[in-house]
Amino acid sequence: MLNALILFLLAAGQFELMVMLVNRLHAYRIRGPALRWVRDLHELLILLLPVFMAWVVGWHGTRLLAGGSWLALPIGWFVYLAICGMGTLGMFYSAVRYALRSLPAAQLSNHTHVVNVAEQLGYRPLGDGPYASLTRLPGNQLFQVEVSEKVYRLPRLPSEWDGLSILHLTDFHYIGTLDRPFFERLIELGQATRPDLIVFTGDLLDDMRLLDWLEPTLGRLEAPLGRYFILGNHDWYLQPDRIREAMTSLGWHDLAGRTAVVAGDKSPLVLGGSEVPWMGRHPDFSASPHDAFRILLSHTPDNLPWARRQGIDLMLSGHNHGGQVVLPIVGPIYSPSKHGCRYASGVFDAPPTLLYVSRGISGRHPVRWRCRPELTKLVLMSS
Repeated sequence: MLNALILFLLAAGQFELMVMLVNRLHAYRIRGPALRWVRDLHELLILLLPVFMAWVVGWHGTRLLAGGSWLALPIGWFVYLAICGMGTLGMFYSAVRYALRSLPAAQLSNHTHVVNVAEQLGYRPLGDGPYASLTRLPGNQLFQVEVSEKVYRLPRLPSEWDGLSILHLTDFHYIGTLDRPFFERLIELGQATRPDLIVFTGDLLDDMRLLDWLEPTLGRLEAPLGRYFILGNHDWYLQPDRIREAMTSLGWHDLAGRTAVVAGDKSPLVLGGSEVPWMGRHPDFSASPHDAFRILLSHTPDNLPWARRQGIDLMLSGHNHGGQVVLPIVGPIYSPSKHGCRYASGVFDAPPTLLYVSRGISGRHPVRWRCRPELTKLVLMSS
């Protein structure tokens, strides 16, 4: 019985190591077809490797499941299982970190309500996109959008900008599985928050045939201080130049690799955008006033170390989707980041930068379990 438990934990560590590899590969500049091949191989190995392990060292050879001794393991299997054990320890560490995570003191309040878009529309807004069968999985929260207003106190925010509100949108992933009425309703919910500024942090499209969805959705949003966007890796897989052109024609400002100043008659706010590592370069904040409040749009939260070196005050990201599936105790499993699931979603205080990672709205695979889509307005307060 003990040997069976140990083998089970080692198989879990093997799974953890494979997930760590897949997560980190998705953080680099690798094209979609290659990543899909990696995922397919990964899914196959997840099924086969535990069976192979149990067969070779459990029931044959050393016969650990029949009372065999661990000391009789061949050296090759001993080394391999020791590595799996390291993966098991990493899994426990991640689970403890997830359980002990806490909100930073900068968050003053969070008012949230859930909108079931399917109930409001009176039907499930599904189109002819791929993976539609996944939408019927038990507990799928795909249509349950969490609409939040979160208030943060940021010490360097000029007093005249006290109460500045930013609607943060990200990861729409137009692929056709969620039909356009879903996103049109989402835009109505966003506009109803009446933000001062609207930002979009990447991954608009997974199908270029849906480019004409932009005008009746994002094209309808308005904000007094403007609308700014960057693109993400899924846009890079397609035709990013065409997507940029469509967005700018609708009045959105492209921040990829550049900065923009929002001032009016107040102290300047400097906005910058980064699509690194997939496209372009980081924005240059050096020309902006040293004491200006700095906001960075970065599709991936992996750019946090760079943001801290640049003295960024607020960094807004997406990309990780909150993991899309969040297990009890363990937390999220899959997160396409160099840091694994550490920045899957939520707020993180990394002075001088406050990082907010949205779970986003959609994804290529229409599954959301204990990880609702998110539409968030951030309200900033000065000290």
